[in-house]
Amino acid sequence: MIKKLAAKSVKNKAILFFLISAMVFSMSSCGNKNPSDKNNPQPNITIGNENADNTGNDESTPEPDASPSPADEGQQDSDTVKKDIKVKALYLTGWTVGSSERVQHYIDLAKNTEINSYVVDIKDDDGYVGYESNVPAVREAGAWKKKYDVDSVLKAFHDNDIHVIGRLVCFKDPVYSQKNPSLAIKKTDGTLWKENLGGGKYATWLNPYEKETWDYLISIAKEAVERGFDEIQFDYVRFPNGAKKVTDFSRYNKEKYEAINEFLAYAKKELPGVVISADVFGIICESPADTEDIGQYLELIGKDIDYISPMVYPSHYALGQTVNGVTFAKPDFEPYAVVYNSLIKAKNRISAVDGYKADIRAYLQDFTASWLGTGYYKKYGPEEVRQQIQAVYDAGYEEWILWNAGNKYSESALLKE
Repeated sequence: MIKKLAAKSVKNKAILFFLISAMVFSMSSCGNKNPSDKNNPQPNITIGNENADNTGNDESTPEPDASPSPADEGQQDSDTVKKDIKVKALYLTGWTVGSSERVQHYIDLAKNTEINSYVVDIKDDDGYVGYESNVPAVREAGAWKKKYDVDSVLKAFHDNDIHVIGRLVCFKDPVYSQKNPSLAIKKTDGTLWKENLGGGKYATWLNPYEKETWDYLISIAKEAVERGFDEIQFDYVRFPNGAKKVTDFSRYNKEKYEAINEFLAYAKKELPGVVISADVFGIICESPADTEDIGQYLELIGKDIDYISPMVYPSHYALGQTVNGVTFAKPDFEPYAVVYNSLIKAKNRISAVDGYKADIRAYLQDFTASWLGTGYYKKYGPEEVRQQIQAVYDAGYEEWILWNAGNKYSESALLKE
């Protein structure tokens, strides 16, 4: 009898243990039904895929289940998922990356220095997409030129963990504007307005008021993202300067800066999830409203995009220019002070704007402005480059891009890594 009771007791205890274990397992499973890693986020950034896009993780945005593309509109929210990278970049032309030797040189440079990104031309101010494009409007206009193999270049950079920003020149487009004169900026007499480039060369521009020009540019951007560019950087996102006396836009009943801002907002909508930046004149950091009459108004131009890149080249400021209360008799001689005061002034202005989205990623001068004339310029090299980079940091920013149109950089200025 005692043995039977003992056996029954053991059996009951076993059943009770099994039931408790099952309950614990069930509760723990419910608690981990949707693991989020919120307390220990692990970025899942794929670099090295020739179709890689710009997505990644930041502190406030969870990792999407799949990499977004322009075709995913409506499948994700409008917030950009930025890659976890602080860009330190050089600008490279399409012709430069058309050389496999040059591409390898810049891969090696990124491996051995602080450089982690390159800005590469999608479409330069000659009006040509720099690789074979399948955008119907581009092909119809004959607006592409084989400067480089986009797929192999992006793969080479991505395979070496290098971030690639695509530079897309917008409204200075002598190819598409000539092929489509109804979309071009015109003089008051109805003829095409032409920018004098010197040496007997001229360039026509697309009219930013014409929405059809927006669709053309964005179609190129969409294709570029599909090919693997990590970001889109719009350059010449403005009206031409110096054309006011011979042009008349009054029939549009809209300010120039409104047209530019609407274009950027439209681009952001049409390129969901893509990091978008706009290159702007450095002087707009100082000038109120749209003083330059080109459609760039500091307090408004960055409200819908991710970055603005003011071109704070000291050589591009007028003699005697005042910036942030400091007057520069010869700006080119003071690289640190010009950059620092420009960025501080911009920072103070945009900090007062509710909902301002764009961060600042400045373009810095790595060229000698000899055209200013003897006594008004200095030779730029590693020291001047380093001073400008330090000015960026001292102004409270972390990202920068060096510009040299011929891609002849002061590479010894770059910190070794």
